[in-house]
Amino acid sequence: MSDPIARMAWLVHELNRHNRLYHEANAPEITDLAYDALFRELQALEAAHPHDVIAESPTRSVGAGVVPELKPFVHERPMLSLQNGYHKAEPAWGGPWEDLIEWERGKPDPEKPGRLGGLRRHLGGEAPERITYMVEPKLDGLAIELVYENGAFVAGGTRGDGTVGEDVTHNLRTIQNLPKRLAGAPPGRITVRGEVLFDLAGFERMNAEREARGERRFENPRNSAAGTIRQLDSSQAKDRPLQFFAHSAGELPDPPSHHSELLAQFRAWGFTVSPLCQRCEGLDAAIQAVRDIEAARSNLAYEIDGAVVKVDDVAMQEQLGFVTRSPRWALAFKYLPAQVQTRLASVLFSVGRTGQVTPVAQLEPARVGGVTVRNASLHNEHQMVRILGLRVGDRVVIQRAGDVIPEVVAGVDEPGRLDRPLFAYPAVCPECQHPLVRALSDESRPEMVQIRCPNTFGCPAQVGGGLRHFASRLAMDIEGLGEKLVDQLVAAKLARKPSDLYALAARRAELVALDRFGETSAQNLLNAIEGSKQRPLERCLLALGVPMVGESTAKELARHFRSIDAILAADIPALDAVPNIALTTATAIRGFFDDSENRAEVAALQAAGVRFVPPSVPTGGALTGKTFVLTGTLPTLGRDQMKQKIEVAGGKVSGSVSKKTDFVVAGAEAGSKLDKAVELGVPVIDEAGMLAMIEGEGA
Repeated sequence: MSDPIARMAWLVHELNRHNRLYHEANAPEITDLAYDALFRELQALEAAHPHDVIAESPTRSVGAGVVPELKPFVHERPMLSLQNGYHKAEPAWGGPWEDLIEWERGKPDPEKPGRLGGLRRHLGGEAPERITYMVEPKLDGLAIELVYENGAFVAGGTRGDGTVGEDVTHNLRTIQNLPKRLAGAPPGRITVRGEVLFDLAGFERMNAEREARGERRFENPRNSAAGTIRQLDSSQAKDRPLQFFAHSAGELPDPPSHHSELLAQFRAWGFTVSPLCQRCEGLDAAIQAVRDIEAARSNLAYEIDGAVVKVDDVAMQEQLGFVTRSPRWALAFKYLPAQVQTRLASVLFSVGRTGQVTPVAQLEPARVGGVTVRNASLHNEHQMVRILGLRVGDRVVIQRAGDVIPEVVAGVDEPGRLDRPLFAYPAVCPECQHPLVRALSDESRPEMVQIRCPNTFGCPAQVGGGLRHFASRLAMDIEGLGEKLVDQLVAAKLARKPSDLYALAARRAELVALDRFGETSAQNLLNAIEGSKQRPLERCLLALGVPMVGESTAKELARHFRSIDAILAADIPALDAVPNIALTTATAIRGFFDDSENRAEVAALQAAGVRFVPPSVPTGGALTGKTFVLTGTLPTLGRDQMKQKIEVAGGKVSGSVSKKTDFVVAGAEAGSKLDKAVELGVPVIDEAGMLAMIEGEGA
């Protein structure tokens, strides 16, 4: 993929998809390290092509969306993420801690040996000889904010997108070590931030109890904690060994002058604070503290995946300020994953919703980072065959990548290994026996190979996955059509493709006959299916499962073409001309609609009464006909919130500044888009000015 703009579009799509998997589905597919490598690649491309930055780029946001059934929880001050650094197995210049050194001092420049970088460049002449840091374990849990009024716990919520999260007060009240009333005399209203995570011994006991009851084991503590806290019913949280660790404040009248004093205050109020937190004079001492925490890691009762290094002096923190999505004065330093050896029993091949076939290693159980691992990812054929060269019965090295996803990283040489046969991909789909097909969009990147089953409407794995996706909240939003019911419909041969759902009314007797399904349930489902016929075009496009088409791309297609027939007729150049859609995405869309089965399914949906409702054209809105570009961090609203307000008022939000831009809305840390606006003479307004325009009072 040599086109940098196309690569940017692909990276935005993939990173946003992985954000949703991690933050919303609690089911990450890639490691933190792999995610950050993609993220940094996107940052570099955006720096080189600042006028082509896509509005939905994850470099402009924090976290992900929320569970709709939970009430929104608004953060008075944004909950930002942290910059990441990594323990370098193959350091370039500064040893395994070079990311920490670069963060404080910058990367050495042989041509300018005295040049300051990092924190010291921003502090200038005011930087002390040795900066004082607080070093804390990086807890691997769910980020939470707690609200206390007059010492009493009154509310708590998840981070969400950093501005709005989910209200999970009911579940937080069940955590035993979370203070329901603070000791001493705290201020009238404060917000305390920290992490909810599992006690590891309790997590293993809970899994043993689940197995004894014939229930599925939870795979990892972090995702299980996140899933538990986001449940509607607090009875699950009450019976699980969760704990809360405090690490920072949101709102706090008259805060201490140093972060170390804040942690001491938290302890005095009754919060649990990790005893591994250390105050360090200078970077060398901070690096030693990072090493000390890593040495203690395997004996801890909870999971960590690194250490957080923070400037201790609050006044210095304020001087250093923030970048777009992170405080400049803090760095999350990630450790290398712990590794163990075990035996590879077999390889199973899993078929996903899109037909992609993925190898999964079946292992002799092994404990890694406090968790028992039985299955591990092999990613794809390139990893399994070319990189690892795995053979039947191999002894293998495994790790929990990013301390979440188990993966096989190496085979161990041992006598007789080369005499055993290599594992190979099957020639036919393990679910439906249809011949598999190979696809490699870029010959220079063999790791991008995809082996998939093309039997979209006949493969059981794809049929079930496709129906669940079609009915999901962001797509057709068919209430009541969950995983178990989909499995029943497929098993009873009542539905094989989405259009079959709209024929269920004619098969009502068979529907009622399903296990635990009666007349009332059937009628409720049929009502929900009927209601979904009125879904807007963008939601229908998302429901179809078109490759590389997420929420934002679906919205752009709907806005540009305004009908499903126009999209079906659009060639690649026409699709490529849509704002924020790259050539690779356009090619994927065209390929999907060129497939005769997919076109037939669209026709069947139309015949069933699905309207693919075109987007309404705002008339008389305060911003009708105007194009805006957002840049920087706004003081009270997240980007998505401001974008939604603009669009509701009839305006359009673009990802790049041009002569066609009517206004640039600039916040703190505005970058090259602001420079381009000044160069082109485009008016620049702040958040208050934008809100005034929306209300019809400005410009």
